[in-house]
Parts: sequence; C-alpha cells; structure tokens
Amino acid sequence: MEYPEPQLLHAVTDSIATVVIHHPAKRNAMTAAMWRALPPLLDTLAADPDVRVLVLTGQGGTFCAGADISTLRRSPEEAQGLAVRAEEALAAFPKPTLAAVRGHCVGGGSQLAAACDLRFAEEGALFGVTPAKLGIVYPASSTRRLVSLVGPATAKYLLFSGELIDAERALRTGLVDEVLPEGELAKRVGEFTRILASRSQLTQAAAKEFANGRTDRDGYWTGQARGSGDTAEGVAAFLERRAPRFTWTTSG
Repeated sequence: MEYPEPQLLHAVTDSIATVVIHHPAKRNAMTAAMWRALPPLLDTLAADPDVRVLVLTGQGGTFCAGADISTLRRSPEEAQGLAVRAEEALAAFPKPTLAAVRGHCVGGGSQLAAACDLRFAEEGALFGVTPAKLGIVYPASSTRRLVSLVGPATAKYLLFSGELIDAERALRTGLVDEVLPEGELAKRVGEFTRILASRSQLTQAAAKEFANGRTDRDGYWTGQARGSGDTAEGVAAFLERRAPRFTWTTSG
C-alpha cells in the first residue's frame, strides 16, 4: 500500500505500539508537521491500556536523517523548539520505549533515539549529532540527555565534530544497547518487546522514573506497590511455576 508522505504511521499489535517515521523521499527527515504530530500521538498511545511497549523506527532502510532542512531555513528557533517538544514527549512516555535503528540516525533522528529508553541497531547503522555542521546550538536538555548516555567525552566528540560513528562504536560508548546482524533486527525487537510486555508495568514505570532522576515519588511508588497486587501475583506465579498475570497499568 502506498502512503502519502511525509507522516508518522502507527499500529498496535499484541500490546506493542509501533511508530514509523515515513518520509522516504528525504531519508525519513522530520518535517515541522511531523514534529508537531508526535506529542499528541504519544499521548494517545500512552492512554491506551492495550499498549505496554512502544517501538520507534523508520520506513525502509533508514531511521531518520534529522530535521527537514527546509524547516530550518524558515525559522531555526521554531524548528528546534518543535524538535525539543517532541523529544521531551518521547522521553516522558510512561511505558518502555525502544528505537529500532537501521541506516542513518542523524541530527533530530539521534535526538529521538536518545529520548527512547533503549536503542537496538542493525549492523551498518550510522549515528551522528550534527548541529556543528549548521552552526546550531544544540539544546541544553538534549545535550544533557546525550551526556547521560555516552558520557561527556563522547558527547563532546559527537557535538564538536558532527562526525558519524558506526553501530559498533555506538555500542561501545553506550549510545546503543544491542547491535544485530543484517536482517535480524526486526526479529530481535519482536522477541525483546514481547518480554517487556510480559513484565510488571508497575516495576517498569517506577524504575523509569527513578532511572531518569526523579526523587520526589518514593512514597507514591511504595503505595502503588502495596495496593497493586503485582508483588503477590509475581511471587505466587514463581512458586506455582506459571506465567504471572500482572494487573497494574499506567493507564489505570
């Protein structure tokens, strides 16, 4: 089926929401309309009780080549603001998120991938943070997120040079979590997201907040754990050697 372009496509199958960046004419570059569309789409998927995990990927053999440069020509500040709002919405998604990366993951594409909880890449993928090629000041929040992933030295290398790095170096520096042989990314992402979907959303949601540095909700999560029944169910399932049936949900 042919789709008009550019746009964000999405589908939900077996509790996994997949969002596809679709702009193949420009290697899946994000237009202003696509940046604007992402936060409300994420709100809709976050509120869907059937969604337990979100996968972000690109159409075909490219993840995302960044922002559509034509948007930068008109108003660089507005374009950057749209990208940051989309990135922050993705980082705030309350359920596990995973970027499945093939080909180029550059500029705004790297912003989106970094805002996901996890990143799996196919061999041959290339990553770059390229504002220095355009004379753009990379946003403070995006810089801090990059530093938290790869450390200050690698963040400076990427930001100062704008050079691309391959998937193996991205793995060594912590920018990606797994690198898969060509043709095996979709299978591995499917397997791993099914694992995530089977686990306790209570555990995942609390861990995501704690790992992201939130320090004011310890009491809230203690209360959620006490009232959820997930712990009792998890222990019972372990002792009975069966799959647990966790019921706590971020949507409820």
